[in-house]
Amino acid sequence: MLLIVGHVMRAHGIRGEVLVHPRTDEPASRFAAGSTLIVEPAVAGLPGTLTVESARPHSGELIVTFAEIPDRNTAELAKSAVLNIDSADVAPPEDPDEFLDHQLVGLDVVTVGGEPLGKVTRIEHAPSSDLLVVRLADGRTGFIPFVSAIVPEVDVAGGRITVDPPGGLFDL
Repeated sequence: MLLIVGHVMRAHGIRGEVLVHPRTDEPASRFAAGSTLIVEPAVAGLPGTLTVESARPHSGELIVTFAEIPDRNTAELAKSAVLNIDSADVAPPEDPDEFLDHQLVGLDVVTVGGEPLGKVTRIEHAPSSDLLVVRLADGRTGFIPFVSAIVPEVDVAGGRITVDPPGGLFDL
C-alpha cells in the first residue's frame, strides 16, 4: 500500500527546485537526502521514483531538490505530482496505543457484544479527535470518534476493532 507523504505544489526558482506540501508527521525523515519517493499516479515526463537531494523549510512547506529534476522545465512537469512511500518501509509505532492509518484501514468493526458493524475505509483527522470512517453492513457510512471511551480495543493482528458506540451514533 502506498502512503502519501506530500505533493508538489509548483516549481521554485530556475534550478529545478520544487515547493512541496508535506503530508506526513515526519517530514525531516521522509524528505531526508537520499530518500526515494514514488510518484503515483504517474506524471508524464517524470520517472516513477524521485531521489531527494536536499530539502529545506519554507513558509510551512518544503523546497525540495530531486536528482531526477535538473531544471525549471522538468520542475514544471512535476506540478501536482503526488509523492508516496511504500507502507512496508514504515516501522510500526512503539507505543501500543498509537496506530498508523494504513494499519486500521480494512479492519472489521464489531460492538463489545460481538455484533459486526462493518469495515474501516479510512481515517479522518478532525480537529477534536480522529474519526474512523466505517462502511456499515447496510451500505451507509458511519463515523466513529477514535477515542478510548468509544473504541476500547484495537487488535491489528486479529483484524478487528471493538467499539462501544453511544446510542444514536448511526441514526442520522
